[in-house]
Amino acid sequence: MFEAEQIAVEARIQEYCARHGLPDAGSLTWNPIPFAGKWGISTSFFQLAALEARQLKETTGRAVNVAQRAQEIAQGVAQFLGLPEGFSQVEAVRGYLNLYFNPDDYARRVVDQVLQQGERFGSGAARHERVMIEFSQPNTHKAFHVGHLRSAILGDCLSRIYEFAGYDVVRANYPGDMGLHVIKWLWSYMNFHRGERPTRDITRWMGDIYADANRRLEENPALEAEVRQLYARWDRRDPEIVALWQETRQWSLDGFNEIYNLLDIRFDRYYFNSEEEQPGKQVVAELIEKGIAIDERPDGPVIVRIDDLLGLKQEKYRVLVVLRSDNTALYATEDLALAIRKFSDYPDLVKSIYVVDVRQSLHFNQVFKTLEIAGYSWANRCIHVGYEVVSLPGNVVMSSREGTIVLLEDLIREAIARALDVVRQKNPTLTEAQMNSVARAVGLGALKFPMLSRDNAKIVTFDWEAALDFNGQAAPYIQYAQVRANSILRRLEEALPGSSLPGYVLEPSEVQLIDLLSRTPGEVQRAAQEYKPLHLTNLAYEIARAFTDFYNACPVLKAEPEKRQFRLRLVAATRQVLVNLLRLLGIEAPEVM
Repeated sequence: MFEAEQIAVEARIQEYCARHGLPDAGSLTWNPIPFAGKWGISTSFFQLAALEARQLKETTGRAVNVAQRAQEIAQGVAQFLGLPEGFSQVEAVRGYLNLYFNPDDYARRVVDQVLQQGERFGSGAARHERVMIEFSQPNTHKAFHVGHLRSAILGDCLSRIYEFAGYDVVRANYPGDMGLHVIKWLWSYMNFHRGERPTRDITRWMGDIYADANRRLEENPALEAEVRQLYARWDRRDPEIVALWQETRQWSLDGFNEIYNLLDIRFDRYYFNSEEEQPGKQVVAELIEKGIAIDERPDGPVIVRIDDLLGLKQEKYRVLVVLRSDNTALYATEDLALAIRKFSDYPDLVKSIYVVDVRQSLHFNQVFKTLEIAGYSWANRCIHVGYEVVSLPGNVVMSSREGTIVLLEDLIREAIARALDVVRQKNPTLTEAQMNSVARAVGLGALKFPMLSRDNAKIVTFDWEAALDFNGQAAPYIQYAQVRANSILRRLEEALPGSSLPGYVLEPSEVQLIDLLSRTPGEVQRAAQEYKPLHLTNLAYEIARAFTDFYNACPVLKAEPEKRQFRLRLVAATRQVLVNLLRLLGIEAPEVM
């Protein structure tokens, strides 16, 4: 936020080093001043002092006390700088150079920048770098259940974050549209449901037919022969089977899109595993030809002994099976081809991110390393972002095969219904249309927030009471904070005041709030670099909590003129940042609640 001042200080430090024969300071690492109520930046001279000490030791044999020398350099730089523009104090403390911003100027500039940039505040400059994020990956011809929820929400959020951080993002989906589960569904449909069409709840209907297929096959295992015959017809690409598969696959995709639209999730590119089987077998043939894969057919599969190829003595990557002994494909077969296809479609990808269950970590490490061994230079740009499962109340065990799943549509309906009950209690003056609109925003937010506020690698234990808590670390609490800000601004009878210095000693709650607002750009970049939306959920919650403290401690509309002017702008800035953060999380910011 004060990049110009920081750059000017760095130039002066380089000048000081050159004048005093010190090693090049290089790129300095700056951190925020770690003192409550103080705004500024700090850097250390220990690394520079250590470098100088090594040089002196090598040339003269003289030992230097690094800590003492770092403090001497910091003091010299502080004296040389004087008081740079934009700062109110410069000090050297134990080898650190601390530069403090003028509090009034800092507060004004933070608020002004938020209001000037509006919905773009916190965003990064355009990088002109393309990233693909693949997520969701449901199986067609099955129900869309709660198990698919975290991948969809996490992938969508990461896509929003990367776009906001300045990247060009390709949102990709990779549905499993062929496999034994599809053949079973087609068999069940052709024999017991022919002519039926999907109902309004498409994925529920698809899931029921799949569960019916498994029930019939378990009751009469002899019917498995019919399923195998149907699979053989598919392998021959029997026109009747292909046509039925295409039609019914589209039914599934239509059902998925209804859910994606409800969750405000979109995709730019669809890949399908049915498209990758033959290309995958070609990749395997190339691996065999290069001596990377070992062909043990017909007695065994085609394998890649990754650890042996890398010369590793300790087991790390183990053995990757890339083709079965009967020449049928596996996930690895198709994933090798898919990775190649992605970089063929988008050669400029700087990252190809896979948002997939954490239990697939070894699988993706094996696939990516095999591609690297095969000479694909982009293989190290493939990144697996794993996530843990979602646990529902009552320790529900889900099985598509048995039909004991919790459908996502049902969970969404329950979330909205529960939210509607809460909204009716809290604000009975709203119209029915307003209540339904707010309930939808609150209910969907309550579903999404727990998926994003936990570390990706930790299990999410979903709890309705916690998810809909208006006073805790939950989406409704954050939504309500921005509604409170809206309420203040709606009561304003004149236009929002123009830029101004506070002109008074800021209250602790104001200092805390301004400090948190200023962290937004850095936290957006951090969330992108670490693939962790929780940095933004934490920030949004902290801002909402700080605003609540401010709301309770600082009059706004009835404050003295100089306080009123600045506080109104602070309220508007807070609302804007909360709206921006909620949007990055894929959560709506309602006008009223």
